[in-house]
Amino acid sequence: MHCRDYSQPLQRRLVDFASDSSFETASQKLEEHYGVVVPESSVRAITLGHARCMSEQSKASLQNRQECVGDGKQLIGEMDGSMIPVVLFDEKAEGDKRKTRKVDWQEAKLCLVYEQGSCNKRHRVIMGEPDEAGDQWLSCAIEQGLNRQSSIHCVSDGAKWIASQADRVFASQGHFLVDYYHLCEYIADAAKECVGKDEKACQKWTDKQKTRMKTGCSEKVLAELEPHSNGKSGKEANKSEECHRYIRNRPGQFDYQAAEAANLPIGSGEIESSNRSVVQTRLKLPGAWWKPEYAHDMLNLRTLRANGDWDKYWKATG
Repeated sequence: MHCRDYSQPLQRRLVDFASDSSFETASQKLEEHYGVVVPESSVRAITLGHARCMSEQSKASLQNRQECVGDGKQLIGEMDGSMIPVVLFDEKAEGDKRKTRKVDWQEAKLCLVYEQGSCNKRHRVIMGEPDEAGDQWLSCAIEQGLNRQSSIHCVSDGAKWIASQADRVFASQGHFLVDYYHLCEYIADAAKECVGKDEKACQKWTDKQKTRMKTGCSEKVLAELEPHSNGKSGKEANKSEECHRYIRNRPGQFDYQAAEAANLPIGSGEIESSNRSVVQTRLKLPGAWWKPEYAHDMLNLRTLRANGDWDKYWKATG
């Protein structure tokens, strides 16, 4: 240690607090539990410093990943996006840069992979382009034992960039399935246009279409929707057209029958839960706006903890 420095055990504890709550609250908790007063500014600087180290480690592991030589058989992969509040400045502007401040939202792309029947999930996250997220997804799979004989079942909402990344990084080893519950929302929204406003009739019609989708009869659902679709795009499209387009634009992505027969999930609840617990719990605190680079680093800190690598990191820095 150096004069006016913070010991590693103290840094570990304050980063632990700050990874779950605001920097101000972390400072208060440190004083409450340990009787040590650390200014909020120091908590922030130390936490972001370690978060940057964790980001660099994640980047290095991505670049140095090994070949697909694990022993995984049936893997399950999920991915989802979550919008993060960010604050932007014009770094090239002269004078007071605060006058160039503007707020925006950027997408954090979170992925996970786990082996069928296992509770051990591996997460990675990126605030970047779809191809970068796909590379992270592949690394997750390799870390979970992906090999040339493995199969990976990918399930997510209907975002086309996610399906295209599954095809790009997993190729013939992967199969993409649209989250069943997202599909059901589209079907339920179209019910009133197809059978009227009677609730019982709508529920009966909705259940019938859901059963058809589960049993591989998507063409019958499209036939039901066709007479009620207005054929328009964007905001002018009615609910029947939105549902029709959602199904027809995703051929081969609704094989729920095969997934259930193989005891594979048909919903993406795991990644949606992770989005809340890993991303939103810390990054979307009330009033929190992040510089994009700080948001990215904090996300890597959060995923490192979710992956169970927390103790490993601190032992390496000791």
